[in-house]
Amino acid sequence: MIISGKDLAASLKAAMAEQVAAFPEQYGRVPHLVVILVGEDPGSQTYVRNKEKACEVVGLKHTTYRLPADTSEAAVLDLIASLNADDGVDGILVQLPLPAQISEPKVIEAIAHEKDVDGFHPLNTAALWQKRPNASCTVPCTPEGIIKLLEAGGVEIAGKHAVVLGRSQIVGLPVAKLLLDRNATVTICHSRTRDLASVTRQADILVVAIGRAKFVTGDMVKDGAAVIDVGMDRDENGKLCGDVDFASVEPKASVITPVPGGVGPMTICCLMENAIGCFLRKMQNR
Repeated sequence: MIISGKDLAASLKAAMAEQVAAFPEQYGRVPHLVVILVGEDPGSQTYVRNKEKACEVVGLKHTTYRLPADTSEAAVLDLIASLNADDGVDGILVQLPLPAQISEPKVIEAIAHEKDVDGFHPLNTAALWQKRPNASCTVPCTPEGIIKLLEAGGVEIAGKHAVVLGRSQIVGLPVAKLLLDRNATVTICHSRTRDLASVTRQADILVVAIGRAKFVTGDMVKDGAAVIDVGMDRDENGKLCGDVDFASVEPKASVITPVPGGVGPMTICCLMENAIGCFLRKMQNR
């Protein structure tokens, strides 16, 4: 079965739109998400436009600060400080990557953790790893979207062997933790893993997030495995593809996500959920 993240995201956003429509009467306003985009990276521009469109579908107020590529780190930090102090702002997202003169860790740490819709702030990361969900504003969007895709595909996680290719702070490590919390046995693979194919062939659930076009081929996948492709690459013809060679893996997989239309739409969908979550926490703590 091919799991359409596009269809699942559309369904979830429709439900969120109904929820948000009641907020003006309940709380006097709707959630407000602010995005900061520094520079003109084409991929980042596309991501931000998609986030703006999702906000409009769900009914969130959204503001985007588009700053030139030569913006100083101090200017970005000053903007974040002003947004932290603004009670009318519920979620803050700084689009990555940032230009070389700006420290990503400094920027991430500068965002108030209760407004961190990406889930990258150290306090939110700690809350995830310490199993303290009530202390965390949110978990990272892509890992949360992966779990929703597995659930939508009817994949039972508990007791299964999940193999994660990639150990980034954005996808690999947090998705491994979410799978572990759902009682999977988890193996994390990376560039130093020996005999990688022998490990991936053991996976009941295979999550691939390494940024290498069509790297995982059919001979690396166990029959009946659930395969989640997080990659967003270009093949030899310049066509959009994932980290998984879909043509050779799809016949062996019980469920698989396509690229595009798989994990990507769910990432943005979960961002909307996180923005709503930040807003509701603020309103309920008053």
